[in-house]
Amino acid sequence: MIREFFYLQKSDRKVILTLLAVIVSAFIVIGVTGEDATTPTTAQQKKPRKFSKSRNEYYASYKPKKTELFPFDPNTADSTQLLRLGLQPWQVRNIYKYRAAGGIYRQPLDFAKLYGLTVKQYRQLEPYIHISNDYLPASSLANNETAHHHNLNPLKDTTTTTYQHPHKIKPTEHIALNTADTTTLITVPGIGPYYARKIVQYGHKLGGYVSIDQLDEIDDFPTEAKKYMVIDNPSTIKLNINQLSLNELRRHPYINFYMAKAITDYRRVHGSIKSLNDLRLIKDFTPDVIKRLTPYVAY
Repeated sequence: MIREFFYLQKSDRKVILTLLAVIVSAFIVIGVTGEDATTPTTAQQKKPRKFSKSRNEYYASYKPKKTELFPFDPNTADSTQLLRLGLQPWQVRNIYKYRAAGGIYRQPLDFAKLYGLTVKQYRQLEPYIHISNDYLPASSLANNETAHHHNLNPLKDTTTTTYQHPHKIKPTEHIALNTADTTTLITVPGIGPYYARKIVQYGHKLGGYVSIDQLDEIDDFPTEAKKYMVIDNPSTIKLNINQLSLNELRRHPYINFYMAKAITDYRRVHGSIKSLNDLRLIKDFTPDVIKRLTPYVAY
């Protein structure tokens, strides 16, 4: 075979030798550099990395055991307090960014603008938001000075009473549910202006409360607040179901469209209703419904 190689043309021998040289060089390069290229990578993989614990990692690793509710000022509360209140780490970061940019929470409703805060969360936190007087508008000082010149109490600032944290009643104290106004209701622990308005509004729709458990019919009502309320001498505004129209009947929270229509249809066919038991054969008037409606109807 070697002898045949020398019988090849000179140009063919040069091509073969060149290819052999290239192949040998490639093997040499791979053998020399391959080991050096892989060794550092392997060593680098085995070498443990050290990272400093950033603020993001701190928030991510923090997992509060349970939500705690306590008075706080969103202008000064630190990250630990905000996380204990049930806020998410990214919400806490947004609060810090807002304050760093010069943002100020001047009233509890300003805190509702926090991105990602749900209505339910805000309702729970609202009674505990306490804005310090240091963060109120400086114009309040001028109002105090004006009040002083008009012989008014200079310590009372009528423009800031909405922002002050109300005094809460003690566990042994109670309020009458049917006669309490919103000012009285916000003194109940867990009740803020939102729920105070809802309690009064729902009581008007019902025609008066006959049971404390009716507060559970308000969306997301804080059940722990019920123990501070009592019902003294319940008296309700009654609906005369023999005289009211369909639209008037359906305005009551316990009467829907189909129930109101059944009442008007019964009156048209059978005459006046003498008792809610007259409607017991209608599927919408179950025994529980009749019992619930009884304090609110007249004949």
